[in-house]
Amino acid sequence: MSTEEKLKMLNASWELHSQVETSYLKNPANRDDAEWLEKQRLLLADMALHLLQTSIKPGEIKLDRLRDNLHAILTITDQFLPNADLKKATEKLYCNE
Repeated sequence: MSTEEKLKMLNASWELHSQVETSYLKNPANRDDAEWLEKQRLLLADMALHLLQTSIKPGEIKLDRLRDNLHAILTITDQFLPNADLKKATEKLYCNE
């Protein structure tokens, strides 16, 4: 993928990010509401867009951002797949190598 194509995709992802984030912020649900998981789905989409941006940004991939993106995605997804123990999987992301 050329740098120009990556930049076009990044620009499109920021437009999507804006829409998703606006919807997330407008959702008044809290943990006790039936709409909580819907709000978490929006947050998951937001984090997935950040992962996309980290992955395709021209230049070398920033590993600290990649770790942060994966941590957020695994933490949020843990609510949807509680038997997968994804939150526990995040513990190794920040271990010294």
